[in-house]
Amino acid sequence: MTDGYDSEFLATPVPLPRSTAETRVLDYPRFTVLLDPSRRLAVATGVNIDGARMLDLAREGEWRLDPRIDEDEQTGAAVYARNDLDRGHLVRRRDPGWGEVDDARAAMEATFFYPNAAPQAAGFNQSKELWLGLEDHVLAYAESTDQRLSVFTAPVLGDDDPPYRGIRIPLRFWKIAAWAAPDGLATAGFVLDQTELVHTRDGLLAAPPLGAFRIFQVPVSEIAALTGLDLGRMPQADVLDEQTVRAREWRALTRTDDIVL
Repeated sequence: MTDGYDSEFLATPVPLPRSTAETRVLDYPRFTVLLDPSRRLAVATGVNIDGARMLDLAREGEWRLDPRIDEDEQTGAAVYARNDLDRGHLVRRRDPGWGEVDDARAAMEATFFYPNAAPQAAGFNQSKELWLGLEDHVLAYAESTDQRLSVFTAPVLGDDDPPYRGIRIPLRFWKIAAWAAPDGLATAGFVLDQTELVHTRDGLLAAPPLGAFRIFQVPVSEIAALTGLDLGRMPQADVLDEQTVRAREWRALTRTDDIVL
């Protein structure tokens, strides 16, 4: 079951982001990864989430390379060994885990392919918990509609990302949630900044004790500018009120109550 991301999942079609760079299109159950082979990391991912049919299954799966592409085009185990880096799921393990049990389990296990990971600083704090719970919060908000989301996530592949073990560690990550609101498509954009937690020197990576993840809600158009991706009509469906939010303003988030939906 490698049906991939479904652009017709919501009432309004929402295509995957498009990149002008060369990418590998990797379809998995209910999600797709667009991999940049030169950076060995995803430039975009897209997943369909049916909140009304989610299953709570035990965690299963081991991180592994995707045999459909060359090893030197993906970031594997060597980058994460003996350091303070986590294999950060881009498509969350539970997001495609809905529907029939066997289908849900296969989809959840597929999230452990390395193209669906990116290096994140280790350890949890309140901000990172907020980042991991954004989909759940938007799903709860969308309960009055069909409880479906399409979510897009990836690192921002910046030219200033620090080199480490043959790759460059992304300093920021972006996420866009899209759902069917009563008056049409709605979207919300977010950025996680781990700059304070990533320091590479002499080939080593360490997290300073006072560093922190920072989470922002940002205009979806700003994500398009940061990444160079074609996001289709998602910027026009942004829930941020352009009459009250200055262009390009980043709203710092510390709790779910700060999120504008």
